[in-house]
Amino acid sequence: MTAVLVVLVILAIFVITALAKTVKIIPQARAGVVERFGKYKDTLTPGLNVIVPFVDKVRYMIDMREQVVTFPPQPVITEDNLTVSIDTVIYFQVNDPIAATYEIANYIQAVEQLTMTTLRNIAGGMDLEETLTSRERINTGLSTVLDEATGRWGIKVKRVEVKSIDPPMSIKDAMEKQMRADRDKRAAILTAEGQRQSSILSAEGNKQSAILNAEGQRESQILRAQADREAAILRAQGEGQAIQTVFQAIHDGQPDQSLLAYQYLQMMPKIAEGDANKVWIVPSEIGKALEGLGSSLSNLQGIPQETDGPRTRVDLGAPAPELGTVGTAASNAAEEAVKAAIAEADSAANTGASNGAPGQAEPPADEPAPEQP
Repeated sequence: MTAVLVVLVILAIFVITALAKTVKIIPQARAGVVERFGKYKDTLTPGLNVIVPFVDKVRYMIDMREQVVTFPPQPVITEDNLTVSIDTVIYFQVNDPIAATYEIANYIQAVEQLTMTTLRNIAGGMDLEETLTSRERINTGLSTVLDEATGRWGIKVKRVEVKSIDPPMSIKDAMEKQMRADRDKRAAILTAEGQRQSSILSAEGNKQSAILNAEGQRESQILRAQADREAAILRAQGEGQAIQTVFQAIHDGQPDQSLLAYQYLQMMPKIAEGDANKVWIVPSEIGKALEGLGSSLSNLQGIPQETDGPRTRVDLGAPAPELGTVGTAASNAAEEAVKAAIAEADSAANTGASNGAPGQAEPPADEPAPEQP
């Protein structure tokens, strides 16, 4: 009984193991390579698959998705004998799981080595500066070579990217110094250009300012000269009108010899006024003025006996308003003083006429000028 139970247990274990080896579940985007006695038998697709237990065996499980592999930096010598480190990233996908299994032992390592050799070949034909600035060229060259080489391995290289290109530290320092010098040079050039533009603009501004100032001064001088000319013309016209007005008033009044002689005598004290006037000369006409002070027959040299009045009349404007009762005392006193002086002069003339020929006074003879005291 015990032996039968042991046999049943062993048989159950065998059945379970056989079922486990018979049923295979393949995940999505995977492919299982089945071998029978070490020889390729079939490729299992995603889902539930049945194989012969203990005869068929799933040797490899291939990932059919696109994969990303990054490789460590690889030292590369450029054309100008400088070593740089280039780090790359490759995107690839397995299209044929049978070829990827049996055509190449390790396709990832093969891709890495092929990338390294191709990268050295491409970078060896470029100098350092070209290598640093030709990433697209390196990517295109790597993609072309890897696509041709990995096609027979059942692999499709989708894309190749250069992550970084690192030159040696000494080269980096030299490049940084060169870049710093270039930046300083550009900054100095821009500063000089800015100063030049500023100087040019300042000079142009000063020029325009000087031109505008000169034009302003010229116009100011022209306007000032015109104003002076017009002022002189108006001043001359005013003086001319004033002279005409004075002469018109004189001729309209028709002064006689007595009035002119009296005014002549009134000017004599003003000649002697002043502290510095110690010596003054008496004109020779003073005697004649005294002789003909009250006589209508006496004449002074330079004063015409008859006046016909001005030939050119000047408009004097509206007549001055008459003075009222207020302020007439001064004018009455002046008239009385003039009348008294005229009467005194007439009495003196009559006295002189009585001593001479009656009826007509002889014109005064020319007398020599009095000697200077």
